Amino acid sequence: MKTLIAAALSITAIAATTATVAQTAPAESPATVKAGTYTVETYHTLVRFGVNHFGINEFFGTFPGAKGSLTIDPKNVAATKLDVAVPVATVSTTNATLDKELVSADWLDAAKFPEIRFISTTVTRTGATTARIAGNLTLHGVTKPVMLDATFTAAATNPMNKAYTLGFKGSGVIKRTDFGVSKYAPLVSDETTINISAAFEYKS
Repeated sequence: MKTLIAAALSITAIAATTATVAQTAPAESPATVKAGTYTVETYHTLVRFGVNHFGINEFFGTFPGAKGSLTIDPKNVAATKLDVAVPVATVSTTNATLDKELVSADWLDAAKFPEIRFISTTVTRTGATTARIAGNLTLHGVTKPVMLDATFTAAATNPMNKAYTLGFKGSGVIKRTDFGVSKYAPLVSDETTINISAAFEYKS
């Protein structure tokens, strides 16, 4: 009897937990997006960079800890505003020695230039769920125009914190020497890929 009661209580607990985190199906049409201002959901947003290492293979790392804002209206995509920054000191390649090197003055110089920031200037719809975002990237104390291709992935209410959240992925390419980061170029490629997975929570 005790075993049956314990099993019943366990099933009840699992059912209660499942109900707590139940989620309606994410909306995949940008037309359904709630217009307004959003902030970066820091814990589930990552910026990834990649370079070619000595012509042999791609090597990449990530910048967690992004912060910023997005203002968007699906009826007026051209009016979208994006302002996002990542802290340089968070760079992670899973290699502690290399991470220390990347934040040093030889590379990104996190002490002098603590963040990388992108501010949009124009947003142009390119498809049903895609857009091209032109903006200014400030890296290593240098600001240059950069183009990013963005794709809307979904909108849903986060079942854990109940925040209405938008998802996007983005990509672009820069030349790091344009920003004064020239260590080992071109043996370690000048061309640097950027890939972003971003979540934004509705604020107002």
